[in-house]
Amino acid sequence: MNIGTLKLDNPIISAPMAGISDLPYRLIMKRHGAALVFTEMISANGLFFNGKATRELLKTHSEERPRGVQLFGESPKRLAEATKLVEDCGELIDLNFGCPVRKVIRSGAGSALLREPDKVARIIAAVRSATTLPLTIKFRSGWDHDSINFLEIARIAAEEGVDAVTLHPRTRSQMFAGQAEWQQIKMLKEALSIPVIGSGDLFCAEDVKSMFAQTGCDAVMIGRGGYGNPWIISQALDLLAGRPIVQPTSAERLAVVRNHFKLSLETFGPQKTLGQMRKHLSWYVRGMENAAGFRAQINQTKTIAEMSSQLEEFFADAA
Repeated sequence: MNIGTLKLDNPIISAPMAGISDLPYRLIMKRHGAALVFTEMISANGLFFNGKATRELLKTHSEERPRGVQLFGESPKRLAEATKLVEDCGELIDLNFGCPVRKVIRSGAGSALLREPDKVARIIAAVRSATTLPLTIKFRSGWDHDSINFLEIARIAAEEGVDAVTLHPRTRSQMFAGQAEWQQIKMLKEALSIPVIGSGDLFCAEDVKSMFAQTGCDAVMIGRGGYGNPWIISQALDLLAGRPIVQPTSAERLAVVRNHFKLSLETFGPQKTLGQMRKHLSWYVRGMENAAGFRAQINQTKTIAEMSSQLEEFFADAA
């Protein structure tokens, strides 16, 4: 799998996700086989105004490379400037034309741009001229059911020089409801000569194999299916290679959780780790006995020591 000049070891990619795909998460996904990981989406305006919080999102580690840097914004000039600022921070630039969150939409960025194909063209052209790095876009099917225009957006992107596209086949109005229309990924693959990456409703290894089979896409991007489940990547790689899927034991699960906890502490310190790990720990124990009780307990913890103790007790009881 190649994206422009970037050669990937396999066709499974970990998605950019606001509030989720921070450095500890990316390292966990990389260690489970992700060929490419992405930063959280980064505001071009935040970079321009040298926002400290925005800069924090660019923290990196050699182990996570190659990684992509995802940018969002509504100004072609500002996005081009931001691209130059982050060129040394990754091996690929991705432009977000898919975020459905109201705050992003109000600024004219994310999936709001699907209503302005001419502006999409101007943005891509500006960014393409600003960097020689591989360039991709991530986008949705359209704004709503009555304005599905993913083929038009993809054609524009290809003409302006992107090296690959990622489609989440839902409209902005759907948010994450309903079922992702994988048939649209197939249509996109048939229409383009550049690589097509499929996204949406990939929650287990069998889903990954099915998307490849049903759409002919060149790679898949794991989003929500990776929450508390980095094994989806290694399991999918095994399934695609004809090897049996192996489920993690309780001890193996605990080892990964401890590792994630440690990485978060090293990256963010105790205060932020408390907030970040509450959601991750809740995801890691999904499907386990008394998971609901554990979630209730950790949501009340006030110190790292207390959270760590609750974690160890839960897995000791599960052993």
